[in-house]
Amino acid sequence: MRTNKICIYNAQIILPEKVIMGHILIEGNRISEVTESNFPKVKCYSDVTMIDAEGCYVMPGMIDLHSDAIEKEIQPRPNTLFPIDMSFYELEKKLTVSGITTMYHSLTLSDEWGVRNIDMVIEVIRSINRLKRARSMINHKIHLRYELTFLAGISVLEGLIRDKSIDFMSYMDHTPGQGQFKDAEALKTFTIQQHGKKEQEVEDFMDRTFMNQARIDWFKLIGLAKIAKTMGIRLASHDDDNREKIETLIACEGVLSEFPINMETAIYAKSRDIHVCVGAPNIIRGKSHSNNMRAIEAITNNAADIICSDYLPSAMLPAVFHLTKEGIKLTEAVKMVTLNPAKALGVDCEVGSIEVGKCADLIIVEMHQDYPLIRKTLVGGNLVFQTDFQVFNTERVEIIC
Repeated sequence: MRTNKICIYNAQIILPEKVIMGHILIEGNRISEVTESNFPKVKCYSDVTMIDAEGCYVMPGMIDLHSDAIEKEIQPRPNTLFPIDMSFYELEKKLTVSGITTMYHSLTLSDEWGVRNIDMVIEVIRSINRLKRARSMINHKIHLRYELTFLAGISVLEGLIRDKSIDFMSYMDHTPGQGQFKDAEALKTFTIQQHGKKEQEVEDFMDRTFMNQARIDWFKLIGLAKIAKTMGIRLASHDDDNREKIETLIACEGVLSEFPINMETAIYAKSRDIHVCVGAPNIIRGKSHSNNMRAIEAITNNAADIICSDYLPSAMLPAVFHLTKEGIKLTEAVKMVTLNPAKALGVDCEVGSIEVGKCADLIIVEMHQDYPLIRKTLVGGNLVFQTDFQVFNTERVEIIC
């Protein structure tokens, strides 16, 4: 069988430690050559599809280990659900345009409503796993977020772990008074807005959460985390606000702290060799939507090494280049959305950097007035998105009615 070959040349290739001007040869779904040169010897590549990067950056496809974008696609407004298949296909197109080639869809296993109802979550997991096998443009994975106070859900979590329906998981506790919602009123307001429920329904839910928190079975949870680890499913914690929670994560043999609430906790996590993930929207906006730790401060203080999209995939790539304006080296910023998450998830042997032998998940990025635009996205050597748009001067366009 003849292997498809592609050569991307005239490219600023972002490697883990440096940027080179050169070309990349792809054979099948793998990178077979990375060479520093202005132009390849075309005669050596007569049977190859040539892609001129036109001096643009070429970097690894981004790995988003936490995004609830699929939830927003299925339920864009409270009590308004769209078909899962439609949501999957429409979000997938948006992800290729955003430069995300591996998405860990974050789904919440809880006793909430709508897209976070347990039956709905199980249906979404099954649908994504079915759809990605049948036809997909990118690499789809499942990140299951387990709400610790949903006591009845622990048996469901165990089942999903044992049948390998998920790829990554996190433990989270949204009980008011700690973590993300120290203010109970803030949580109540958020829940009412998010789910469109009446105040009494939300208050009953919060009362149940308070009661269940004292009944969390950490012996069982630690055991499940260790079983998951043996099956290649790694664990994160969520909204950590003190050292004790980091120690609990370590006891569970977890690897990642997502969105720590304060700098002290983030610094402590890093000191204990735990990866720390912050959100791209926080970087772009310069602040947390929950008035917690500023992501940019964590990064500049070496207290965070991974960026995820959180809830807005289109923020990932702009966040990378925003960091360069804050004095972060481009190679280091790029690793926060590529190699670092790959290492945290244990998939860096396959993806996360431009190296010979790795999967050809690549994006070509043009800088337009200091803003990054995706020109092409390749996944496994397949061109899944490209745009050859031209920027027109509107003053030269004559509109005739």
